[in-house]
Amino acid sequence: MSGERPASGGFAVELPVFSGPFRLLADLILEQKVDVCDVPVATVTERFLAHAKEADGWNLEEATWFLAICAVLLELKVSRLMPRHEKLDEEDLLGGSPDLAYARSLELSAFRKVAVELARRLEDEAGFFARDVGPGPELSHLYPDVLEKLTAKDLTRVAAQMLRPPPMLDLSHVTPIRFSVADAMQEVHARMTGRGGPASFRELVADCEDRIHVVVRFLALLELYREGKVELQQGLTFGEIEVEWRG
Repeated sequence: MSGERPASGGFAVELPVFSGPFRLLADLILEQKVDVCDVPVATVTERFLAHAKEADGWNLEEATWFLAICAVLLELKVSRLMPRHEKLDEEDLLGGSPDLAYARSLELSAFRKVAVELARRLEDEAGFFARDVGPGPELSHLYPDVLEKLTAKDLTRVAAQMLRPPPMLDLSHVTPIRFSVADAMQEVHARMTGRGGPASFRELVADCEDRIHVVVRFLALLELYREGKVELQQGLTFGEIEVEWRG
């Protein structure tokens, strides 16, 4: 594209979609005869600035008109490029089917009848008001006394049911915690300090009667190893674990 000044002195452009005076191009865009998205407004502006820098090409009126037209073109271009929410009309919804159009008319007729009936009922019920007060004192003897047959024994029975302690929960199926890691660490410490040398893991758990006791003592050894108080060695896979006290 290039910009030049024709014989009339106006600014002209050359585009793939148009070649000629810019005023004519603007009129064609406003009349929707040329797509505004096909016009590079930034490039046209640069060519106009180069055209306006020429001593005999400067024209205040033309520059003002150019700025106003460019602002309009930018607004049109932005509106074309931004996504728009298209509202479907009746023909798009029905797809041109006469059966759908007839079904649609029946639905609309039903809605109109319901709306008319609701309006009629609201108008009829507007004259009615609910009574918020109860019966007068002269009618109070008609209500039965709910506490008439209640005795002290009945109150005692209800109180005993309400104050009765909840049943004991059966925990016989839960394994009790009889060994803790802290106690096992103290046991290992006593055995190792009194021994005066390394010991095997088998020797350290020789007094354990339950499997859970063995597991807790193994966890105690791991905790002592993490604290740096013991050194563990195992020569073979699944072999004997040698424990040496470091203190």
